[in-house]
Amino acid sequence: MRLEPVADPGLGRTLGFPAAALGATLAFAMALALAAGADPLAVLGLMIKGAAGSKFALLETLNRATPLIFTGLAVAVAFRAKLWNIGAEAQLYAGAIVTVLLGTGALGLPWPLLLPVSALFAALAGALVLLGPATLKLRFGVDEVVTTLLFNFIMLLFVSYLLEGPMKDPAGMGWPKSQKLIAEARLPRIMEGLRLHWGFLLALVAALGVWVVQTRTTLGYEMRAVGLNPEAARFAGLPVGRIMIKTALLSGGLAALAGWSEVAGLKGSLTLDLSPGFGYTGIIVAMLALLNPLGVVVSALFVAGVFVGADSMSRAIGVPTYIADALMAAALLFMVLALLLSRVRVRRG
Repeated sequence: MRLEPVADPGLGRTLGFPAAALGATLAFAMALALAAGADPLAVLGLMIKGAAGSKFALLETLNRATPLIFTGLAVAVAFRAKLWNIGAEAQLYAGAIVTVLLGTGALGLPWPLLLPVSALFAALAGALVLLGPATLKLRFGVDEVVTTLLFNFIMLLFVSYLLEGPMKDPAGMGWPKSQKLIAEARLPRIMEGLRLHWGFLLALVAALGVWVVQTRTTLGYEMRAVGLNPEAARFAGLPVGRIMIKTALLSGGLAALAGWSEVAGLKGSLTLDLSPGFGYTGIIVAMLALLNPLGVVVSALFVAGVFVGADSMSRAIGVPTYIADALMAAALLFMVLALLLSRVRVRRG
């Protein structure tokens, strides 16, 4: 048995295998429900109701989708150029740290500048976090999968140190959390009395902006060219190293905005459990979207709906919420296999 590349996959092959992957994921979800002793259709219905069956449920799904859009975009941008950024979690926390440093009013910035300046410097912090692994890859050939993954653990330990030391809230009754942001540094709610904040709309703008960059600019063309064949791009005269650095800066900045939006828009302070794995889930979001920036929005809404719906379903019938984690893992595996089969043909002998 051997794999042969398909020169022209065609629309049917390109879309058919991912669609089959989604179908396989749904079948796997039903099998999980059966294994848990529940009615699969009832589980599915409760998950849909819990994710979008009411105004509150829908807004919670949109809130959960906001950081996933940013981390999904970060992964999509990097993977498109074959820069394997597995460290969106570290970049997210870097953005959150800077958001707290600027948003507590310690630097005395005038209130009209607090939000834009904190967003800018948060993105810069995330960009610098990814710049290190990208430079190591270009200069010394160090595998960025390893370095970006390790940065996640290093950043979490650093955040733990900050919350137990320099950034610990003296009024926090001993809990490891930072001081709360002042009101001027918080993202306003889209509607008064609701938890949904303007970070969601900014995430949509970011998705549109990344799509424009990838499809309408020279940088987007260069990123695709490097991702398809870096040696051919280098032979054609493209500055591959410079393009990879630009890709790293953009990807890290987008991931950091997830931390900024969570702190400034929802939580108001930094805690060690700020992210329940948004950086890792962003990989699933990007892969389900086939690395398309606009598809990332749809994918993030789907993934967020699964997690929010699973929480509601678990409370209703007692099925463990871990079904959502297993479902997302299966979705990623099925989608990776689908992407492979859409580009190669299996031959016997």
